Amino acid sequence: MSPAIRVHNLHRHFGPLKAVDGISFEIPAGSVCGFIGSNGAGKTTTMRILATLDQPSAGTVEISGVDVVQEPWKVRHRLGWMPDHFNIYDHMSVLEFMDFHARALGFRGKERQQRLQEVMAFTDLLPLAERPANKLSKGMTQRLCLGRALVHDPDVLVLDEPAAGLDPKARVELKHLIRLLANEGKTLLISSHILSELGEMCDSLIFINNGKIIHDGDAESLMRHTDASGGIYLDVHLASNPEALGTWCQMQPNVELVEASKQGGRLRLAADDPAQAAALLARMIKDGLTVMEFHREQRNLEDAFMAMVGRPEMQAPPLPTQPELMD
Repeated sequence: MSPAIRVHNLHRHFGPLKAVDGISFEIPAGSVCGFIGSNGAGKTTTMRILATLDQPSAGTVEISGVDVVQEPWKVRHRLGWMPDHFNIYDHMSVLEFMDFHARALGFRGKERQQRLQEVMAFTDLLPLAERPANKLSKGMTQRLCLGRALVHDPDVLVLDEPAAGLDPKARVELKHLIRLLANEGKTLLISSHILSELGEMCDSLIFINNGKIIHDGDAESLMRHTDASGGIYLDVHLASNPEALGTWCQMQPNVELVEASKQGGRLRLAADDPAQAAALLARMIKDGLTVMEFHREQRNLEDAFMAMVGRPEMQAPPLPTQPELMD
C-alpha cells in the first residue's frame, strides 16, 4: 500500500534562507504522526506545501499518490487543512460559517444538510449552531476549524498547532477527536509544542531542526534513554533498609549506585540488555532486598528533543511571517 503522505528531497528557500533543506519522510495510511520543531525549524513551511498553499523550490510531495504541484485540486479533495490561525467572517453564526464552506466545496441540498449534521455532531458544534462564529472561546474555535477541515471527508488531515492556547479540558476533548479520526482510518500529521501529548496520541514522531529531519521514529525509542557509553539507568525502591542497596551494589559487576534516595536509589547498568536487568532484579530478591519498585528510567520527549537540537541559542532565527491563504 502506498503511503498517505510521501515527501522526497523537499527544499524551500526564501532567498538565501533554507527554510526546508532536503527532507524526506513517509507516513503510512491510517496512522497519526507528530511533527515537532522549534519556531523557524521549517515545520509550518512543510505543512503549507502539503496543503498546496506554497510550492517547493525542489523535491516532490504526494498526498495519497497525487503530486501537490502537478494536481493541487485533486490533493485538496483528499486533504483537510487546519492552520494555526484562520479567518472567521463577521456576522456569521457557526452554522452559517459551516454551511458557507459546505457550499464552496460543492455540497447541495439534502446531501449538504446531512454532511453538516454529521460533521457538527462529531465536533460537538450543534449546541453552538446559532452562536456568532467570531465570539467563541479558543477551544470552540478550534473545534470549528477542525469541522471546516472535515466537511469534505478527507483521507488525510494536516493540523498545525491544534492544541495551542487550549485549556486542559479542551485539550482532552481535542485528543479524543483525534483518536476517533484515527480509528476511522484517517491519516493525521500534527504539529505541536506540547510534546508529551503528541507522545500519547501519535504512532510516530518526526523532529525537524534548521530545515532538516533529525528523528523519524516512535516515541518509545526516544524515551528509552542510554548514556554516551551505552549504559542505562534504573530506579529502585525498597520497602525497608534502603541503605542496603549501596552496599549490595558494591558487590555486583557492571552495576553502580549513581544516586541514593530515601527509598533506594538510581542505578547505572553498563549495557542496554533486558536480560541483564532481569537477572539483576532476580539477584536482588534472592539476596533479600525488599524490592517494591524496579523500572528503567525514561526521559520525557522534551528532554529527548533538546538533546538532539542542542542549546536554545543554537536554534535558527524564526522565519518571517507568511500571510495565510484561504484553502
